[in-house]
Formats: sequence, C-alpha cells, structure tokens
Amino acid sequence: MTTPEKQDTPTDIRIHVRESYGKIAAESAPERSTSCCGPNAQDDSCCSPSADVDIERLSRLYETPDVADLPDEVIGFSLGCGDPVTLASLQPGQTVLDLGAGGGLDCFLAAKRVGENGHVIGVDMTAEMIEKARDNKDKLSVENVEFRLGEIEHLPVADETVDVVISNCVINLSPDKPQVFGEAYRVLKPGGRLAVSDIVTDGPLPEVIKNDLNAWAGCVAGALEAKDYIEGIEAAGFVDVELTPVYMDKSKVDEAVEQLDLGDVVGSDDESLYKAIFSAKVTARKPLK
Repeated sequence: MTTPEKQDTPTDIRIHVRESYGKIAAESAPERSTSCCGPNAQDDSCCSPSADVDIERLSRLYETPDVADLPDEVIGFSLGCGDPVTLASLQPGQTVLDLGAGGGLDCFLAAKRVGENGHVIGVDMTAEMIEKARDNKDKLSVENVEFRLGEIEHLPVADETVDVVISNCVINLSPDKPQVFGEAYRVLKPGGRLAVSDIVTDGPLPEVIKNDLNAWAGCVAGALEAKDYIEGIEAAGFVDVELTPVYMDKSKVDEAVEQLDLGDVVGSDDESLYKAIFSAKVTARKPLK
C-alpha cells in the first residue's frame, strides 16, 4: 500500500473508485474485490471478508426473502452493507432512486415492492456497472427499472420526481457528501423519504487511512463520523433524521485491515479503528411544503 505525500483531490478519489468498481464489473468476479463492502462478508457487516459469495450471507444481510429468488449473476454483485429496500418500507406505485446501483440488486428488489405501476431508477458513475446492471435487467425481464450513468453528486434526475431515495454503502465513497445529500433532497418530492445503509464512524480515523485511495475504494477512508453524517443530512433540509448503528466485532475489523493491506498503518495495539467503524441504518424525510 502506498501513502500519498499529500491528500488526494476529489477528482483523484472519484477516478480511483470508478476504476476499482469498474474492474469488479469487468472481471465479473466481485469475490476478489478489495472492497470491504463487497460480497466477501460472512455476516451482516460489510467489512467481513470470506472466501465466496453465498445466499446464506445475503439472507442474513437482507430482511426480505425476495433476495433468494434472484440469480447468481445478480446477487454476486452485492456490494452493500445493509438492506435499504426493507428500511425504506416501499409501497406500490412509488418512484424509487438508488444512488450507486452497482449490478442492480437493490433496484430489482425495490421493483418488486413498488409493482408494475411503480418505477425504479438506478444511478451509477461506473460504465461497466451500468452495463452489468442492464444485462441483469434483460435476463430478469424487469420492465419497471432503468439504469442511468451519472455521479451521485450530479444526479441525472429531474427535481421533485422521486418518492424514495435509497443507497447501500455508496455515499461514504463520495468526496462531496453535502452535495450528495443536497441532490437527494432536490430530486425528492415534498414528503419523500431517504433510506440508506452506509459506513460511518464514531471518532476520527487515522489521517493516513483517510488519505489512502485503496481505503477509499474499500469503504473505510471516506466514512463520516455519525454526528457529521446526521448534520450533513439536516443541512440539506431533511427532518426526522434517524441513525441506527450496526456494530461489527474486532475480528471482522482485523480481517478488513488485512484485506485492505492496512497493517503498516494500523498496529495491533491501535484500538482507534476497532472503536470507529460501523455500518448504520439512516432514514430522513423531506418536509411537506
């Protein structure tokens, strides 16, 4: 792992994240990803590597049994850390936007919830992921889902056209989270809801991790402190913000440190990382006018 002499720019981060996830899609082998939010998890923590992808792990991660009905080429691209679809309590006829759709797993689950009169839009900045998601859509013959190439900081979605915004371990990857929250607010209809699963921290991360591009792509370096995450959502205009932590044990963090090759910056006696990183369920609402 290399340690940059100066902090990487937002452009550097976007390029590296795009290249990392593009490689995952192009190789069709997410189990070899260095992302702690990849399908390597053994339990409901995204930072829990294991040898392969299995439906049992996803069944623990997702509260809905619908995930078991999806083919391997779809669930094999589960790069999330939670179940935003169930968290969102979706209703028939709603329009749903997924920030960082990846291979489309959450979009397909959401499509079933909103029904034929509903609509799901998946946005991803990685062309290879969009191609993979569209291929998966064709294989599943799902009509009420579309995938758009774009950055979550600049959503290709019109103002006030979405009922629910969901996201699964993606916002932490953005170098401009206030812009993401602002964009989510913009596209939501008055009264619309935000429901995301994401990686946050309780306490600061070591600076060398924050500045490491591999750690950014692995859902570690870009994580905000929980209080800052909440404040960012509120600053965008949302109300009724709730954040529920889902903690991971020390052994799982050790595995993530090893997978991300962070051993030279996180010593065995450094407890800060073990106390810092966890996944969270976050919900909020855009006020009615």
